Amino acid sequence: MSAPQPPKPPGAKKRTVLVVEDDASTRELIVKALSRKYDVVAAADGLEASEKLGAIAPPDLIVCDVMMPKIDGFSFIKHLRHDATFAHVPVIFLTAKAQPSAVVQGIQLGAKHFVTKPFSPVDLLQKVDKILG
Repeated sequence: MSAPQPPKPPGAKKRTVLVVEDDASTRELIVKALSRKYDVVAAADGLEASEKLGAIAPPDLIVCDVMMPKIDGFSFIKHLRHDATFAHVPVIFLTAKAQPSAVVQGIQLGAKHFVTKPFSPVDLLQKVDKILG
């Protein structure tokens, strides 16, 4: 078990996590798990996430589903990697299918973790904490 994080000074800004997940109940579960420690911006697909990124500061981390309508997770992250503002934002991919080819593609896009659905919200939070320190 890791040591508890020291309290943030009053007025300190929370780190921001962008959650891109098309399933509403899964998205709500992730937002609930992360929002106690992080500012969470949620989007239902890559298109909505792209629109939201235009209105917020770059997130500290992106948690992104792979299989989504309109713009899938790999295409969304690949597009972001061409923009210097988002090129180095770490990513955790969520997927129902952890096929080796998908894992390789995710790693090539800079994935820090691949989380297979169904997943434990506690496990996801631990991965986010590890990345964001």
